[in-house]
Amino acid sequence: MTRSEARAARGGFFGKLYTGTGAFDIVGRRKRWYLLFGSLVLICFASMVFRGFNLGIEFEGGTQIQFPAVGISQDASTARVNSVLSEALGFPAESVQHAGTGSSETVLVRTRTLTATEQVQAKQALFDAFHPLGVNGPDANAISDSAVSSSWGGEITTQALIALAVFLVLVTIFLAFYFERSMAIAALVALVHDLVVTAGVYSIVGFEVSPSTVIGLLTILGFSLYDTVVVFDKVKENGRGLLGLTRRTYPETANLALNQTLMRSINTSLIAVLPVLGLLIVGVGVLGVGTLADLALVQMVGIIAGALSSIFLATPILVDLKMRDPKFRQQANRVHTRRAKQAGTVDADGDSTGELDVTDDDALAGEQRRERAIAAAAAVPARAASRRAPTSRTPRSGRGQSARPARPTGKRHR
Repeated sequence: MTRSEARAARGGFFGKLYTGTGAFDIVGRRKRWYLLFGSLVLICFASMVFRGFNLGIEFEGGTQIQFPAVGISQDASTARVNSVLSEALGFPAESVQHAGTGSSETVLVRTRTLTATEQVQAKQALFDAFHPLGVNGPDANAISDSAVSSSWGGEITTQALIALAVFLVLVTIFLAFYFERSMAIAALVALVHDLVVTAGVYSIVGFEVSPSTVIGLLTILGFSLYDTVVVFDKVKENGRGLLGLTRRTYPETANLALNQTLMRSINTSLIAVLPVLGLLIVGVGVLGVGTLADLALVQMVGIIAGALSSIFLATPILVDLKMRDPKFRQQANRVHTRRAKQAGTVDADGDSTGELDVTDDDALAGEQRRERAIAAAAAVPARAASRRAPTSRTPRSGRGQSARPARPTGKRHR
C-alpha cells in the first residue's frame, strides 16, 4: 500500500469532514448542483403557479366554530366533524384542529363564510353529535362562532412583502460594502432560492398557509444569510493576495473554504433544527396548537433549504462570477502552467501538455514542501555569514585550546 493509499484509509468520510482539508470537490461539480437546484426551483414555481396554495381562513375569510373537547359524547375527529357538517350544510369543514390540552382543550372548526341560518344549523348539528359540556352539563351555548375577515390576512401579507423588500435592499447594501458585488449577487440568488423552495414545498404538499407561516418565512431569511456570510468570510480570508500567488486557483480556494466551514455549517443547521423539531412535536403531538405547527414547519423547511443553498449553490455561483474576470482567469493559467512545469509536462515551446494531479496527496505535499523550502531560503539574510565571522578567532600558537570570542579590554592594540 502506497503512502497516499494509507493516508486515504486512515482518513475516512468523517475524518475528511472534520479536518476540512478540501477532500470534497463541491465547487468542481457545480454544474451538477445547478441542474439539481434549478430543477427543484422549476418544480416549486410550477406548483405555485398551477396548483396554488392552501390558504387559511385568515386569507380567504370564513366562519370559525369552537367547543370544548372535554366530556363530549364521542371523539371529535376530522372525519366525524366533516360527516356531521356535510349532513347539516351539504359541505365539509375547511379544517378541524384541536387546541390546548387537558381541561382547556377545544375543537376548532373552520368553514367558509356561513349565513346566519347556516350557523344555527351547524351549531345544532354539532351539539346533537357531541353534546359539549357547559357549566351545568351539556349546553348548546358551549358552542361559539366567530366570523373571520380576509382583510386581516391581506394586511399581514402586505406588511410581510414590504418587510421582505426592505430586508433584501439592506442585505444587498451590506454585502456589497462588506464583501464585494459578486458575493452580494450570489447570496441574493441563494436567498431567493430558499424563499421559492420553502413556498413551493407548501404548495406541493398542501400545507395550510396562515399568518404564522408568513412570519416563519421571514425568520428563516436571517439564518440562511448567516450561513452564507460565514462561508464567504472564509473565502475572502483564503483569497487574500491570490492574484500574486500560483499555488491555487480561485475555484480551489473557494472549495477549500467550503470544506473548512462545512462541519460548522452542519453543526449550526443541526442545532437550529432540533429546537424547531421539538416545537413541532410539542405543538402538534402534545398541545395540538395549529399556530405552533405552522410556525415550526416553515422554519424547518427553510433551515434545511438555507443550509443546502449556502453550501452547494451560493459559493459555486460566486466562483462562476469571479472567473468572468480576466485577472482570475490569467491567475488560473499561471497556476496550471506552474504545475505542468513541476510535473515536467511542458514542451519546447512552453505550452502545457498536462497538469499536476491536484487530488494526489503526495504530489500536493511535495509541492508545498518545495514552496516552503524556497520561502525559507529567500528569508535568510545575505550578510548572515559576515555577521558570524567576527565572533571567533584563531587559537593561540602552542595551545590546543579552542577559540573563544575576544572580550573587549578598552586598551588600544599597538
